[in-house]
Amino acid sequence: ALGELGMGAEVLAQVERLAGRPHGMLLVTGPTGSGKTTTLYAALQRRDTAAEKIITVEDPVEYQLPGITQVPVHRQAGVTFGSALRSILRQDPDVVMVGEMRDAETAEIAVQAAMTGHLVVSTLHTNDAIGAIPRLLDLGVPEYLVAATVEGVLAQRLVRRICDGCREEYRPGAEQVALLARRPVRRVTLWRGAGCSQCRGTGYRGRVGIYELLVMTDEVKDAVVRRAPRSELRAIAEQAGMRGLHVDGWAKVESGITTVEEVLRVVQS
Repeated sequence: ALGELGMGAEVLAQVERLAGRPHGMLLVTGPTGSGKTTTLYAALQRRDTAAEKIITVEDPVEYQLPGITQVPVHRQAGVTFGSALRSILRQDPDVVMVGEMRDAETAEIAVQAAMTGHLVVSTLHTNDAIGAIPRLLDLGVPEYLVAATVEGVLAQRLVRRICDGCREEYRPGAEQVALLARRPVRRVTLWRGAGCSQCRGTGYRGRVGIYELLVMTDEVKDAVVRRAPRSELRAIAEQAGMRGLHVDGWAKVESGITTVEEVLRVVQS
């Protein structure tokens, strides 16, 4: 479920709202192995699967979802994201999940679907939430259609969670203190895993997401339409309340969920 992925209360509420919309597009971005598909599956399971027609096109289908029709891409048989999406839309689904928008054809059909009364959820490979905008433009989607269809972009990374069996508080040494001085970490003591039998000596057990949510407010949409530079888009989004990936990461360090090393591993900040 969405509530189990490690989102803060505010981001969770916004993602649940976006996943419940009747139409438009919700995108999840991040590198391979950052948990994007898990997030999309959790978003789909927020819907009323008994009352709504929900269809996915995936490469491959990662696991079976009850009450949802899942179509695997099969290039040898001529089933691409684009061709599968075209035939799915003839069945008039309420919600469509596209495993990944990797070419202009898929992006064009997905945008048309979002414009014509379907909710489309999909993934992109970008470093952050703002990066989804230029990526869609690169795929040939005009600015006005990006602004008209995209409702939200969730960027994410996975970090390892400190093991509950051997969590210990420690005082950062001089090197770490210098490192943290430039970052929003104010605690004098932090946490790490000492290593135990539960975590096989690693100090970590399980993983948790760190997130950044771009909500497409009117101000952001206006900036997209006039092709504002990335720096301006980010400033407008942050003014509207977007917290960067690094901010969520450091908050999880402060609350003892993960370590300094893990956040530095996945976020350039």
